[in-house]
Amino acid sequence: MNIILLLRRVRSLCIKELLVILKDPSSRLVLVLPILVQSLIFGYAATYDLNYVPYVVCDQSHSALSRDLISHIDAAGMFSRLATLSDSSQAESWIYDGKALLAIQIESDFSERLHAGRNAAVQVILDGRNSTTASIAMGYIGMIITAWNENRGLRSPVSVVTRAWFNPQLETRWNIMPAMIACLSFLQVLILGALSVAREREQGTFDQMLITPLSPWEILIGKAIPPILVGLVQSSLVLLVCIFWFRIPFAGELHTLYSALLLFTLSSSGIGLCISAIARSMQQAMVYCFVLMMPLMLLSGMATPVTSMPEMFQTATCVNPLRFAIDSVRRIYLEGAALSDISVNFIPMLAVAAITLPLAAWLFRNRLS
Repeated sequence: MNIILLLRRVRSLCIKELLVILKDPSSRLVLVLPILVQSLIFGYAATYDLNYVPYVVCDQSHSALSRDLISHIDAAGMFSRLATLSDSSQAESWIYDGKALLAIQIESDFSERLHAGRNAAVQVILDGRNSTTASIAMGYIGMIITAWNENRGLRSPVSVVTRAWFNPQLETRWNIMPAMIACLSFLQVLILGALSVAREREQGTFDQMLITPLSPWEILIGKAIPPILVGLVQSSLVLLVCIFWFRIPFAGELHTLYSALLLFTLSSSGIGLCISAIARSMQQAMVYCFVLMMPLMLLSGMATPVTSMPEMFQTATCVNPLRFAIDSVRRIYLEGAALSDISVNFIPMLAVAAITLPLAAWLFRNRLS
């Protein structure tokens, strides 16, 4: 009998809690919308399948065999030839600028060596800044050349000689850890910015701040600078771990790296302050942060290449400052890119900061007062 009464009380409490959760329209939205959005993003964006591999080729053989091999690569579907080069030195600019993932070089004696029954090598130069993508692309190239060897019935098959720029051993750590310099600081800056005003509201001190001589812009600056400083310190800690613990060579210059990080943390702080101005409590601010974090991380290109995502999601990444921060940090860290090389990445981050910071100031003045 006591067990039946216990179960009834528990059932009543469960019904009450479910009614409380489902009664609030914002709670119902949080329960359904993020799940649907994240499921779609995971299904389309979080994939290691390569649907688009841009490459360039330098065919110094100009023979029927070399053209046949290149046509087999083009026919594979995922490979897109951007240019046919006359000299192998031209491949450097294509890979350095990130326009091509790999370059294929065929020597002038390619056909002669095969007809003579000797081994002929095809050199594949990879962009090692994204080691996972480069390794998968290299695997596809190897499979295509193996199938081509079997179809031709060559006595001495064509072999593949691989060179990876910016990451000679194609270590995944060299790809992930530089990205963490931006990612980990982004999480903290977003959360600290989102909690700043929400904390004041919950503690009842924000109304006191509004009656001070501080203008909304002064409040905004005072709320934005501390998360930015914390984010830069955390980025510095991750940078030290990369250099001194994991021994990943730092090829760039510190002032270039911190210029990119400063602009990135500024845009991240703007997003966090907008969340904080909208949220009515710290709990609500944290929910908004976690709902926003997952899509931004998945659409950043940290683990999977942006070029492998559907066109709709590639367009969506253009408003994601984390995508451009990760690209900037990787290029500065691994290849030693200068400010002029990554200046195009500054435009989206600056645009996000220019939109979110004034929006946060407007929300401070109109929504919270």
